[in-house]
Amino acid sequence: MDHSFALHVPAAALEPEPLDPGQIVSGTPEVTGKVVWESADGRRIRGVWQITPGVVTDTEADELFVVVSGSATIEVEGGPTFTVGPGDLAVLREGDRTTWTVHETLRKAYAINL
Repeated sequence: MDHSFALHVPAAALEPEPLDPGQIVSGTPEVTGKVVWESADGRRIRGVWQITPGVVTDTEADELFVVVSGSATIEVEGGPTFTVGPGDLAVLREGDRTTWTVHETLRKAYAINL
């Protein structure tokens, strides 16, 4: 999209985004998402992302997100551990190594800068 827009995040249709099996620590989490805007150079991405319960690891980009539904505990290696739920805003820094324990299917709206 190259114009202003609005999106009802709770009802946004998402597409499967298979996890790398090496990221799954426990459970059978499934990820879906949708990029709703991307800059021409591909360095700024806005979207919606969802994950079902389980435990996964990730190496983060520079990201700000707001949780719309669900909950998870995010452990940052060498940093804080925090639990997020509906209405919470979180910031992850590029290179953060994280472990996500998803308690209830979590949906977030995010902004990533690469």
